Amino acid sequence: MTVPMRSAPPLDPALFDLPPEVTWVMHCAEGPVPRASVAAAQATLEGELRPWAIGLAEWLGLPGRVKAAAAALLGGTADDYSLCGSTSGGLTVIAQAYPWAAGDEIVVPLGEFPTNYWPWRALAPRGVTVREVPLWPGHRAGRDALAGAPPPPDLDAEAALLGALGPRTRLLAVSWVRFQDGLRLDLGRLAAGCAGRADLVVDGIQGAGTLPVDVGGLAAFATGVHKGLLSPQGTGLLFTAPAFRARLQPRGSWLSVEDGADFSRPSTDFDRAWLPDGRRFEQGGHGNLALAAVEPTLRLLAAARPARIAAHVDALQARLLDGLRATPWAADAARVDALRAAGRLGAITALHHGGRGAGILPPLLRDGMARRIYASAREGYLRLALHGWHDEAAVDRLVDWLRAAPPA
Repeated sequence: MTVPMRSAPPLDPALFDLPPEVTWVMHCAEGPVPRASVAAAQATLEGELRPWAIGLAEWLGLPGRVKAAAAALLGGTADDYSLCGSTSGGLTVIAQAYPWAAGDEIVVPLGEFPTNYWPWRALAPRGVTVREVPLWPGHRAGRDALAGAPPPPDLDAEAALLGALGPRTRLLAVSWVRFQDGLRLDLGRLAAGCAGRADLVVDGIQGAGTLPVDVGGLAAFATGVHKGLLSPQGTGLLFTAPAFRARLQPRGSWLSVEDGADFSRPSTDFDRAWLPDGRRFEQGGHGNLALAAVEPTLRLLAAARPARIAAHVDALQARLLDGLRATPWAADAARVDALRAAGRLGAITALHHGGRGAGILPPLLRDGMARRIYASAREGYLRLALHGWHDEAAVDRLVDWLRAAPPA
C-alpha cells in the first residue's frame, strides 16, 4: 500500500536552488537557504561598498526585525529574544548567567547532543553537577551508544525525566527533538511537571521550523538557524521568559543598557540601568550580513505555518515507512511508524542499524550520494530529515534507494 498525499508542499521547491535530481534530506545537519534570503544577504554585502549610504536606523533596526520575525514563528514577543551565535551560545548564556549555588544540579537526558551537555559541565568548578537520565530500557550513550536499544513506541520519557528531579535540581535541560534517534519530547508535559520545581531549558534546533512550538511554559528556548530554520550558520535565537530572565545576570555589553545606542547621550555616561529585555544578554553589535538572510526566511516559514509543515512531514514519513515494509529496514520502520503515530517524531526519520552493526551505514551513504541522495548517520541511526519542500517523488526515491542498496 502506498500512503496517499493530500496537499502540495507548504514550501514551494522553486524557492530553493534544489535541482530535481538532488534529494537533500540533511536539514538536520544543514538546511538549504532560500534564494530570496541569499539575495538579501548579497544586497547587504553590496551596501558595505558604500557605508555612507547605509542609514543608522537601518542597521539598528534589522536585529529588532529579526526578533519580531522569531516571535511570529516561535511565540513570545520580540523583547523575549536575544541574538547570539548559535544554540551553544544561547545555552552558554543561561549557564553563565544563572544564580547557581554550590550543590545545585542540572538534569539532562542521557545521550544529548554535546551542545546540551558541555555548557553545564563547565559549571563544575562552581560546585554544580550534571546528572544524565536514561529515557527507556536499554538506552545507552557514550562509548556504548552503538550497542544500545532504540527508543520503543511505549516509552515514557517525560515520566523518567520528571521523576529524576530532586531537591537540588535547578534546571531540566532537554533537546526538543533528539539529534540521533529523532525522538520528540512533550514540552507541554515537561513544563507542567517542572512548575515550581525546576526551570525548563530547551535546545530546540532539531524542531524549530518544522514543528509548532508553544514557548509559553518554558524558561528558555535556544536554537541556531542553520537547520530547520534554513538560514546561514552563525546566528542563534534565545528565548527567555520574563520572570526567568530577570533572575539572570546581564552579560555586560554596551548595548545591554538603557540608551546604549543613543549617541545624543554621552557614551561615557555610565549611570544607566540594565535592559530588562533580551538585549541584556547580547554581546555588542550584530552580524547584520547574516541577519539580512535570517529575517526573510523566518517570515517565509511563519507564512507557511509550522503546523502545516509538520502535518506535511508526518504524511511523508508515513509514506516512507510504509514503503520500507519489504526491505531489510521493515522491522525498524514498524517501530518508527509506531513512534510517529504516537506523536513522538520530529522531522528526522531515524532508522536504527538493528543489530546489523553501524558499519552498514557508511557504504549506504556513499551509495546514496552516487544517486544524488544526501542523508546522514549518527550513533548507529540512518537519518532522513524531511521538510516542507519535499514531495512524494522525493520519498519514493528514498524508498527505491533503500530497496536497491547493497545488502549489509
